[in-house]
Amino acid sequence: MKKQIEKLQEARDPRVVYVTDLVGCAHKYHLRKKYPELTLSFEPAAVLGDVAHAGLGKLLAERGFEVEYEVSREIVVDGQSFILKGRVDAFKRDEGLVVEIKTSRSAINLPKEHHLKQLKVYLELLGVGNGVLIYITPNKLVEYYVKHEPVNIEVEVKNLLVDASHPRYTWECQYCVFRKICPYYQPEKQEEL
Repeated sequence: MKKQIEKLQEARDPRVVYVTDLVGCAHKYHLRKKYPELTLSFEPAAVLGDVAHAGLGKLLAERGFEVEYEVSREIVVDGQSFILKGRVDAFKRDEGLVVEIKTSRSAINLPKEHHLKQLKVYLELLGVGNGVLIYITPNKLVEYYVKHEPVNIEVEVKNLLVDASHPRYTWECQYCVFRKICPYYQPEKQEEL
């Protein structure tokens, strides 16, 4: 319970920005600041993701990776200071390698653009050259190797703060806990019969 309360307090802090905020709908960030309680929900799919992370994380830890490695950096936008925070699934410091673990219902259309962007932000924050996206699907494990590409984190944070993209992807609204109160909600288009 104490951890949940701390999480809610941090979610309300206007100076805290999460790496995941930079790769999705900007308006979700603003709604989470106003209504963080709505993010406290139980989703079986999320539990499965946690189990997959824990299992693969344990294997990576046995191979010398630091798991759930926390990163943060102060970012100044228009004279105002923000703390960009994230948690890398696994980091092997001596090899300069970041691993992000994702679950997916299918191996089709992988890797996902927002997952690639998240990994690239982590590579930039840590100043390392290589990353691996590992997808756990019902049928297989799939790995994608990613090289560092410069990311202008200040611009990304500024775009988030000015609420530049909402939604960023057409599918986001259907999974968003804020969809019932969001002025930018876009229902899925139904195919005409």
